[in-house]
Amino acid sequence: MARTLRDEGRLALWSDSTEELAEQAQGIRIALVGNARSLSAKNLGSEIDAHDIVLRMNTAPMTSAKSHGRRTDWLATSVPLKATRLEQLNPQRVMWMTRKRKRLPYDIARRPGFFLNPVEPVGALARQIGGPPSTGAMVMDLVHSLPFKQVTVFGFDFFTSLSNSGRRTADQVPHDFNAEREHAYALFNRDDRFTIR
Repeated sequence: MARTLRDEGRLALWSDSTEELAEQAQGIRIALVGNARSLSAKNLGSEIDAHDIVLRMNTAPMTSAKSHGRRTDWLATSVPLKATRLEQLNPQRVMWMTRKRKRLPYDIARRPGFFLNPVEPVGALARQIGGPPSTGAMVMDLVHSLPFKQVTVFGFDFFTSLSNSGRRTADQVPHDFNAEREHAYALFNRDDRFTIR
């Protein structure tokens, strides 16, 4: 009912708070693993898994452990996942990133460690980049606001090599990847916790 009515107050009751995320993030290292196909050509899996938290996105496709690693501690998604995929990934935390609350599955919202990304920062990000942000852009924005010691970004080439999670090209998705790239690199330049691999 809360989802159908877009009742943010009631939906927030299902979610861990941003303060709880901040407490967990304090002083630790996180790997943000995007879905760019170019990551499959690299041997970064062991480096990814060496982080304290490995965060993956949406369906979290992993072509090999050699390129992508094995762990998924946090899963940030804007799409419903099949129960079997959630079971395979077995994340400690699932984060619903998009403002599209009607798409939020009950089985995700009821999981321990569920986090509902607040609508206000997503709206602010959309205004900054001039359109709806991708899951990756929302994740970077959220992680930037948390007290991580180190943030290493893997598998982000802003759709230059397309995505492992689908067959669509950049002009077939509702995101401006040039604007997202500019926004991300501006973030990397002003926040020395971020490294892109």
